Amino acid sequence: MEEPQRARSQTVTTTASSFAENFSTSSSSFAYDREFLRTLPGLLIVAEIGLCFNGSAFVLYLSAAVVDASSVFPERDSHNFNSWAASSFFAFLVTICYAGNTYFSFVAWRSRTVQ
Repeated sequence: MEEPQRARSQTVTTTASSFAENFSTSSSSFAYDREFLRTLPGLLIVAEIGLCFNGSAFVLYLSAAVVDASSVFPERDSHNFNSWAASSFFAFLVTICYAGNTYFSFVAWRSRTVQ
């Protein structure tokens, strides 16, 4: 009642691509291109990264500052209230700094794309 075994191929064929043979982590194709940052496309990429970072930091700090300010209530212990009020003030100060930096990053990015 045993089932007959299927015939199997006795040969195994393997191939290697030239890419796999020449691949290594020390390859010069993965080296950091310092000259790229001095070109116009390199500067645009750095400016866009800065613009995205500053814009997202502005949005996150703004939401945190609003939540922080909305959670401040005067209590009998004035020290706690003063600490929360100070943290709200500095949260909005940091938010304003990120907003300004976002604006200047946008102006720098816009002036490079117009050229």
